[in-house]
Amino acid sequence: MAKEVYDEIKDLVTEAQNEKTSKIDSASTLEILKLMNNEDAGIAASVAAEIPYIAKAVDLLVDTFKKGGRLFYVGAGTSGRLGVLDASECPPTFGTDPEMVQGIIAGGYGALRVAVEGAEDNFEQGKIDLKASGFSAKDVVCGIAASKRTPYVLGAVDFARSVGAKSLYLTCNPRENFDVAVDVAICPVVGPEVVMGSTRMKAGTATKLVLNMLTTASMIRLGKTYGNMMVDLMMNSKKLEERAKRTVMVVTGLSYEDSTKLLQLAKGHVKTALVMNLADVSYDIARQKLQESAGFVRKAIESI
Repeated sequence: MAKEVYDEIKDLVTEAQNEKTSKIDSASTLEILKLMNNEDAGIAASVAAEIPYIAKAVDLLVDTFKKGGRLFYVGAGTSGRLGVLDASECPPTFGTDPEMVQGIIAGGYGALRVAVEGAEDNFEQGKIDLKASGFSAKDVVCGIAASKRTPYVLGAVDFARSVGAKSLYLTCNPRENFDVAVDVAICPVVGPEVVMGSTRMKAGTATKLVLNMLTTASMIRLGKTYGNMMVDLMMNSKKLEERAKRTVMVVTGLSYEDSTKLLQLAKGHVKTALVMNLADVSYDIARQKLQESAGFVRKAIESI
């Protein structure tokens, strides 16, 4: 079994030795940091090359969300943590139900703090954990594995496919070597890591960039912003309360005091406050128009 795993990883780009950093152990602090920064500089370009595939994934997710489906990220180690992170940031940023985007990590949530290294090798557990989450045919799974080969992730994707669900896969190895049956594969190739095999570095950064794009673009397409401002945020902290007020101030030109009063009249709902002010309508009409426009502020205003 050990030799089998060795054969799987020995030729992976993510496991290769980086010639540019091969003598990093004898470099000064400044030189180490410059080497790391130079390697990081190419990550955005590797993600840019995958935008056509990321766009396909976003369109698939938007269609899924409109039909009441959910997105499940599944990963191990750094990949799993990044999936859980992106999922957990959606509710406060976009006002989504926590069930809408979920993250599943091999080894359970304890693995967010302390690595559970062997958990990634369990193909069947990936199936079990995704099934236990209530995953169904109307949902989408996004497997995340820098190496592509993580058994836990492959098991989850296999289960999703078996129930007829759509599937995405994010890996940092080349597309020409990708052989997993999914609807959309996203393959930003960042090259060998600064420290050989440490995919928490460049691969992790590329993963975070792609996950940001998947959920943020999807939420914009669902009307969760007005221009480039968050208008579905939950005011469940002092910072978010003040951010909501500032958003209303920027859009409407109202003072801090008047924006506070408007939000109170709108029952704390930023979208409603904006439609009330910009279209000069009552709370009830603003809510009605937002409902008719599927939550898009601009469409609601234009319909009045």
